[in-house]
Amino acid sequence: MAAQKINEAHEHIAKAEKCLKTSLTKWKPDFDSAASEYAKAAVCFKNAKQYEQAKDAYLKEAEYHTENKTLFHAIEQAGMMMKEQKKMPEAIQFIEKACMMYMENGTPDTAAMALDRAGKLIEPLNLEKAVDLYQKAAGVFENEDRLRQAVELLGKASRLLVRLKRLDEAAVALQKEKNMYKEIENFPMCFKKTTAQVLVHLHRGDYVAADKCVRESYSLPGYSGSEDCVAMETLLQGYDEQDEDQAYRVCNSPLLKYMDNDYAKLAISLKVPGGGKKKKAAAAPQGGAGGAPAAANEEDDEYEGGLC
Repeated sequence: MAAQKINEAHEHIAKAEKCLKTSLTKWKPDFDSAASEYAKAAVCFKNAKQYEQAKDAYLKEAEYHTENKTLFHAIEQAGMMMKEQKKMPEAIQFIEKACMMYMENGTPDTAAMALDRAGKLIEPLNLEKAVDLYQKAAGVFENEDRLRQAVELLGKASRLLVRLKRLDEAAVALQKEKNMYKEIENFPMCFKKTTAQVLVHLHRGDYVAADKCVRESYSLPGYSGSEDCVAMETLLQGYDEQDEDQAYRVCNSPLLKYMDNDYAKLAISLKVPGGGKKKKAAAAPQGGAGGAPAAANEEDDEYEGGLC
């Protein structure tokens, strides 16, 4: 099967080369037909898993195309052939080149989606490059006033910045996310971003910035008195008063434990200044008097130990 596809590919290349030849009766090369034959050859090579030859065929297709959109797609596909060979830096270079061409020729949405795809490809290997690609894609969508798509990509970048311990940049990115969610009136997501901001700022050792994020959020409809608000007020109070038990209970509550994993890790690893290792919640006394305190202790025990 592979040999058959390779033979077919070479037949298409021969046809493409014939299209490029001139003669007494054919004064101009037929670039479009040549490009079409190279595209068919590329697909045949791809199906035969001959990715290097497929890449070369896609680049030949791009070279001879006069229709810009198809040309850019061919370059992006060349990048995908590099990805199949695990040559990720080269793959990203081709995809970024295609994206620039999409932008220059008035198809920014296509460029942003290609950047997002490139980010997903490189993320397992290079978080820094993935952050750059997601932020570029978000910027393109933002310029097109497509804020829902932009904020989703900013969220990816923010989480990776936290994972990279680039917390100053994460704080800036989270503020931008929160502002966008506010603009599109997705207030529940603003609440979640406030919680993420508090965790990031406390890990930076900046209590004032964390407190400011909560205070600014009081103006959001429904925030004051909400579960998110009460949790952050309680956490900030525990942090400020060096009350490890209080901070520990908030950080190991379901509200924080089941956030996106990068933020949940910030919660369970948060240390209160002036204290050492977090104290575990006190166990309920055997046969304790009163039902309410026992129930509270059972809830603490259920979330003791953080994420596993």
